[in-house]
Amino acid sequence: MAITKQYLKSKPVCKVTFSVPAEDAKQVTVLGTFNEWNAEKAVQLKKLKNGTFKGTVNLEKDNSYEFKYLVDDTFINDEQADAYKTNEFGGENAVLNL
Repeated sequence: MAITKQYLKSKPVCKVTFSVPAEDAKQVTVLGTFNEWNAEKAVQLKKLKNGTFKGTVNLEKDNSYEFKYLVDDTFINDEQADAYKTNEFGGENAVLNL
């Protein structure tokens, strides 16, 4: 898994690219505080030929966002997250600091 951050000079925005190697998965999405954990607003990652799912979202900089990947029907965290925060379900969410 990988997270790439590209800060835009012209706007107070960071272009965040999520990459998830999940060759056997049918669908990978990103849910988090930036889309209100709403599955309908989830960031859909596209499957590449090498089996990696990839997608980009523009997020406001100078903020922190909690997120998780939904790989098929299983939530997973990114091991390259900036931090982790305990969630209300007794687990942890990955944190992205921009």
